Amino acid sequence: MIACECEVCRSTDFRDNRLRSSILIQSASTTVVIDSTPDFRYQMLRAGVKKLDAILFTHPHKDHIAGLDDVRAYNYFSKKPMQIYANEMTQMNIIREFPYAFAESKYPGVPEIQINPIDQEPFQVGDIEFTPILVWHMRMPVLGFRFGNFTYITDANRIDAAEIDKIRGSSYLVLNALRHEKHISHFTLSEAIDMVKEVHVPNAYFTHISHQLGLHAEIDAGLPKGIRLAYDGLKLCI
Repeated sequence: MIACECEVCRSTDFRDNRLRSSILIQSASTTVVIDSTPDFRYQMLRAGVKKLDAILFTHPHKDHIAGLDDVRAYNYFSKKPMQIYANEMTQMNIIREFPYAFAESKYPGVPEIQINPIDQEPFQVGDIEFTPILVWHMRMPVLGFRFGNFTYITDANRIDAAEIDKIRGSSYLVLNALRHEKHISHFTLSEAIDMVKEVHVPNAYFTHISHQLGLHAEIDAGLPKGIRLAYDGLKLCI
């Protein structure tokens, strides 16, 4: 048994109780999730999501795809495959991680999944248009997504100039900010702040936060105007 001495773990502030990073997007007729984390099932139950049209994937790391098996509940109620959108690298990893969902002869009850290949061209899911934004997670290409005036980017430490231009004009930006100290593949807090200032987005929220960043209340209070820390259950109407 390991006793945790981390002040974030022991915090009574609900905003310090964080699961893996994901986002739920809902319009009048369409419901989409970006990434199916290992916490996917609990996150969807907690949010009361009874209808899900599609899952978009940023990249194939385990903390972003591991919960995909639990789409089977949505298969059952919708009577149709779950639509997923991913680039070629992520598709290959998903098929390798969940081979039983793509077998020619499937065991009854396995997830029904329909892969929709994407690259960097805009695509439509229901009444929502998504524009992929290529960012870099060290040497791994990762997809962020812009829809309307909202941009979502996680697991990045570099964004090329042409892709930064896709962010400009957004009213909202969600961006990863792992910790204070330099990291090999994630923006630090100061680097994330600099990126927000560079793109001139008026409302920014930092996600993919590690316990090394510190307590939510303390860090949030010291951020520049227009920048906040995100937290589980945060809702934005845009």
